[in-house]
Amino acid sequence: MEGFDLWAILGNAEYAAMLRHGIRFTFIVFVCSWLLAMSLGILLLVVRQLPGRLSNAVVTAYISYHRNVPTLVQLMLWYFGISALFPTPLQYWLTDHNGETIFAIIALGLCQAAYFSEDLRSGLRSISAGQAEAAKALGHGHVSSMRYVMMPQAIRNALPALINHTVSLFKNSSLAMAIGVSELTHAVQEVQSLSFRVFEAYTVATVIYLACSLILMAVGAALQARARAGGR
Repeated sequence: MEGFDLWAILGNAEYAAMLRHGIRFTFIVFVCSWLLAMSLGILLLVVRQLPGRLSNAVVTAYISYHRNVPTLVQLMLWYFGISALFPTPLQYWLTDHNGETIFAIIALGLCQAAYFSEDLRSGLRSISAGQAEAAKALGHGHVSSMRYVMMPQAIRNALPALINHTVSLFKNSSLAMAIGVSELTHAVQEVQSLSFRVFEAYTVATVIYLACSLILMAVGAALQARARAGGR
């Protein structure tokens, strides 16, 4: 096993299959947690706009917790702590249906929702007050003005931050390895333990993560360019 031989990993059918399986689970965790995070982030923003101190305090506490507690700790809490509070039949069902993947999606989604909510809030605050007044003058209520006038502009203003946190979420999906999710980093560890080619295995992982992150950034740049054109 002398010398650097990348083909020893990529050319082996068993190792290649393990890597493909890891990539598939990485994107399952990433896409599902992103959908959960964006949906919950919008909901948190809407709740924060409600009158009253209680709603604002609840959302502020939620965001403070998820932004100040390490993501890995949150993953461990869900998988080893909160899951133990579930009824025994539900625990057995989760064990038989990739429960570690489900908990990874929940933990990453809930954590990232705090960041998405703050991004959207910043985008919303950057809109001039005249926009809301113009929407009311046109007959829009609070809900319809948020839906058709304010939120589209808020999302456009928040796109750079949302894209950065989307890339961070993709990279943080590797943390799911800690609770046994068979994503890419987990697959790479198995490959290097079987092949004894540590450098080659992690080189493959590095290239895959780098390529996917660059693609996400390129898609984000295209969305920003389109949003700017639409704004003009």
